[in-house]
Amino acid sequence: MADSWSISPTATSGLDLHLALGTPRPGRGLEDALRDAVTSGRLAPRTRLPSTRALAADLGVARGTVAAVYAQLAAEGWLDSRVGAGTWVAAPVGATPAVAPPPAAEPDLLDLRAGIPDASAFPRAAWAASARRAATEAATAHLGYGDPLGDAELRHALAAYLARVRGVRTEPGAVVVTHGFGELLALVCRALAARGARRVAVERYGHAAHREVVAAAGLDVVPVAVDGDGLDVAALAELSGIDAVLVTAAHQFPTGVALAPDRRRSLVAWAARTGAIVVEDDYDGEFRYDRRAVGAVQALAPDHVVYAGTASKALAPGVGLAWGAVPPALVADLAHQRRLSGVRPDRLAQLTLARFLDDHGYDQTVRSRRAVYRARRRRLQEVVDARMPGCRLVGMDAGLHGLLELPAGVPERAVVRAAATRGLRLAGLAELDAAGGGRGDGPQHVVVGFGAPPGHRYEAALDALVAAVDNAVTGGVSAATSRPAAPARRRRR
Repeated sequence: MADSWSISPTATSGLDLHLALGTPRPGRGLEDALRDAVTSGRLAPRTRLPSTRALAADLGVARGTVAAVYAQLAAEGWLDSRVGAGTWVAAPVGATPAVAPPPAAEPDLLDLRAGIPDASAFPRAAWAASARRAATEAATAHLGYGDPLGDAELRHALAAYLARVRGVRTEPGAVVVTHGFGELLALVCRALAARGARRVAVERYGHAAHREVVAAAGLDVVPVAVDGDGLDVAALAELSGIDAVLVTAAHQFPTGVALAPDRRRSLVAWAARTGAIVVEDDYDGEFRYDRRAVGAVQALAPDHVVYAGTASKALAPGVGLAWGAVPPALVADLAHQRRLSGVRPDRLAQLTLARFLDDHGYDQTVRSRRAVYRARRRRLQEVVDARMPGCRLVGMDAGLHGLLELPAGVPERAVVRAAATRGLRLAGLAELDAAGGGRGDGPQHVVVGFGAPPGHRYEAALDALVAAVDNAVTGGVSAATSRPAAPARRRRR
């Protein structure tokens, strides 16, 4: 029966090895175990091995025994050994190490899907400086298990930032840090379900993934109409038993309209009257180009609105942090749901974001990206006007996407298919329709995101979009093809 030896790292080797010594003779057992580890690929080529002194001490054998084994395997071609330099695994002739091949390169696809930022613009140097500060200045306590609702430093920084930039009325103790908007939504839905909630209203057009999160918490999803003034609050008020509503008030996704001022007031009045919770997804509220951004709905009724924001649009989805300013009465419930989930946010990432906010790196990044995305939106408008007859770009001059109205009789599915053949990722409005995309009398739409392409690829993406629409227009597709109901045009205010 073989003995398994787990060799601990030493100051010399810094390496753990697991070797099965199948013979009472230590030299022969070590030789066979190392040879097997190399030929099976468990020790990859160019892996440095422990020194003879360190390995002998770990195994409790004579140093000369290890030296003899190394010399034998080097003579056979399994190891490379140089005096004073160390011993490495060689690439022996005939060996087939089980080393995974490098990952295949991702296809060179163009991406005009909505809600995706240009990750190539991530502020690497500034973020790295904040990360370095966070790591070097962190107290020992910061490296332990933190508050389930988030690190105190980040919650203070977020409370100050949201008050200054979005008009949010909150205290650090009512700020919750999560891994993303989806986790925050899940925590809120589970907390509401535990309280007895049963039905959550959503805007008819929106992310299917968010509806799935609501349903996964055991809640019924109830779509509500969206028109040129955003969520139809009057239609919402006519529904019975609604315990919460999810709304993108600043820039409705994907129709691109803002919730009208009278509807904002009606929404919070409805919440106060019914005791329901409004979940305000402010996913790109910092990016408005025609005027200053409208403040958050949360400021009108902090006791009835969960304000939700994320670093994904301003920085990158890979940062993996979002936040909520929640009604004080919900804080304990969310803390309980977080404990049940067994998950806590990455504390060093939180400390990094706190430094980034305090140093105004976040503000600077938002301002920089705002200028870039403003230019991209206006370039998209120029291309639509000059090269896409019969099309119209609708929605506000804001965010990271626009809604492209297609010529009468042109089905969005044909445009999406034509885009795919040109290596362009694109989505139609029907894909985001909670009501299933029924027939409508007006034109159809595709949702054009202008955030994702790196700068040097943006023009190519627009060229592919023009070609896809041209193909669908000249393809002779019948106007009777099924289409989703078009959202009403937004009246000018």
